[in-house]
Amino acid sequence: MKKQRESQCTQKTISLLSPLGTIQVSGCENGVHTIQILIDVAPAERSGEAPLSCVVNDSPTETSPELQRCVEWLQAYFSEPQTTGSLSLPAFHHPALQGEAFTSRVLHVLLKDVKFGETVSYKRLAEMAGNPRAVRAVGGAMRKNPVPLLIPCHRVICSSGQSGPYMSGKGNHLKQWLLTHERQRGEA
Repeated sequence: MKKQRESQCTQKTISLLSPLGTIQVSGCENGVHTIQILIDVAPAERSGEAPLSCVVNDSPTETSPELQRCVEWLQAYFSEPQTTGSLSLPAFHHPALQGEAFTSRVLHVLLKDVKFGETVSYKRLAEMAGNPRAVRAVGGAMRKNPVPLLIPCHRVICSSGQSGPYMSGKGNHLKQWLLTHERQRGEA
């Protein structure tokens, strides 16, 4: 039933050029459905002084306020990430973020409780979500996150301090870039 409701949405996609490469944001008038980071280039070289940019590359003529809010949030994240805490997040319109399922709970706890520049272990996040034995399920929730960056699954690391996989292991270099970006910008 949920899938049928979602398929009735008229989704639009905005393509952004970011320091990570191309980011595609899809959504409808009700909210953002997905954010996809396409691994099409190496992440931008970091410079402590110069702001990084995130520009719209391709956009439909009309977009919903929620998609526009998402684009503005992403642009701020790359150029002045410490300001994202004061920006409104767009509404989310994806089944993984609805209801009381453990995946939804984990993603909402991560969004609410792990702030810019912070990290949390899979184990600690399982505890915060109310099931300390669900460490592997937390990993599964990270893999199912439909809106990376907005829900910061890159901030979830191994208890050993290792960064752990990102984008099923294909984006580990992006996770390191994001953690460094937040650490450097948080100190600025």
